[in-house]
Amino acid sequence: MSATTVPSAAALKVPGFWRRALRHRSFALGGVLTLLLLLAAAVSLVWTPWSPYEMDMASKLKPPSGSHWLGTDTYGRDVASLLLVGARASILVGVIAVGIGLVVGTALGLLAAARRGWVEEAIMRLTDFSLAFPAILSAIMMTAVFGAGIVNAIIAIGIYNIPTFARITRASANAIWSREYVAAARACGKGSFAITMQHVLPNISAVLIVQITIRFAIAILAEAALSYLGLGTQPPQPSWGRMLSEAQTMMFQSPLLAVFPGMAIAMAVLGLNLLGDGLRDLLDPRLARAR
Repeated sequence: MSATTVPSAAALKVPGFWRRALRHRSFALGGVLTLLLLLAAAVSLVWTPWSPYEMDMASKLKPPSGSHWLGTDTYGRDVASLLLVGARASILVGVIAVGIGLVVGTALGLLAAARRGWVEEAIMRLTDFSLAFPAILSAIMMTAVFGAGIVNAIIAIGIYNIPTFARITRASANAIWSREYVAAARACGKGSFAITMQHVLPNISAVLIVQITIRFAIAILAEAALSYLGLGTQPPQPSWGRMLSEAQTMMFQSPLLAVFPGMAIAMAVLGLNLLGDGLRDLLDPRLARAR
């Protein structure tokens, strides 16, 4: 997205936006897949076919049936129940980790755009340094110091999201600071903080909304990877990544144990990416005109 064309959140309120959105195939398909992810997590709060924590060794590695819709794992736990509860862990990590990146990164990006000079240079160099430590590497380092767990995974993924939000916010905010209405606001005596909150932040919110969906997908993928390595969600809490890790030794005996969590991760990431692509197309004025 061009830095000189910043879509406004007001586009979400334009009559006909949702009518166009429903006709946009990427947005519609991504929205359906994302709603299924949220629905699975919500349903698991009140109901699961079986308890995801109780083991039944006499029923281990059962194929899909009427009693166990997706079969059972190596400990006799119901796979469908594990998938439903595992969605909660993915959403929890995504919401908190992306929230950390959004709040801290957006604040740094807005500060860099408002102050410029050495402040902007220092913040940008700090983000460059942070990009040298991806989520998995950060989690490994934190695990070595504090031990494995979902909290450390969330912090590592959150730190990884900060430089991305900071860079996007700073680029988008710089485009707004060059507009005539911002110059008029400064001529009226408004300070940097007031201009940032009243003019800059509302006009870059659509860019941030699109980025949230994309980073959410990356957070889910990172959580699954960390859990697969044993650094994320810990037993007995179900996790899609750990389900894949436990299934790798049973690939020839029960290959479906790896298929179901793999499909869940793929569908969740695909849905959020399609939703983000659709929002980008719908909120970008140039793409909207082209359509």
